[in-house]
Amino acid sequence: MTKGILGRKVGMTQIFAENGDLIPVTVIAAAPNVVLQKKTIETDGYEAIQLGFEDKREKLSNKPEMGHVAKAETTPKRFIREFRGVDVAGYEVGQEVKVDTFAEGEIIDITGVSKGKGFQGVIKRHGFSRGPMSHGSRHHRAPGSIGSVDAQRVFKGKKMPGRMGGKTVTIQNLEIVRVDTERNLLLVKGNVPGSRKSLVEVKSAIKGN
Repeated sequence: MTKGILGRKVGMTQIFAENGDLIPVTVIAAAPNVVLQKKTIETDGYEAIQLGFEDKREKLSNKPEMGHVAKAETTPKRFIREFRGVDVAGYEVGQEVKVDTFAEGEIIDITGVSKGKGFQGVIKRHGFSRGPMSHGSRHHRAPGSIGSVDAQRVFKGKKMPGRMGGKTVTIQNLEIVRVDTERNLLLVKGNVPGSRKSLVEVKSAIKGN
């Protein structure tokens, strides 16, 4: 069954394994999540649990949000997501989900919003090669010919300059190196989508396990 938790990316560091290997890790702060809602086939047509992470001021919440979290007897949450494929019977509304849900060595998938890099050219965005830089070529970092243009338009998906980054990205099959239950931290081997302090979803790997 799937497990999941919401957290915030703290940054990257490194730790040493028992055999002396140096392991680069990403630190994820996952303070206890609260189960805000249980969805069942009878009432919603599918099974899922809804988790809320990180309190926010009531002043920033509207009445529907306040009524929703009141059922779980908790405060308004800043980050709310659903997790499907979980054992709904093992959760109750208002229950806390902590980092000890996961264990060292587990394989997980992490979803976050990648760093936004603004408007970029084809070399940075798509890995195109540049043209000659001398002998008056006047073709250095331009995209070049875009091929045949049918019906006087450019086909969708054509590799051209444009906005880069800032998209929802999932990195699969990451390994949990350490679980710090005292400080509510997950140490994950390798890198994780997003900038520092960005919000992420951690869930069981759909392939790795």
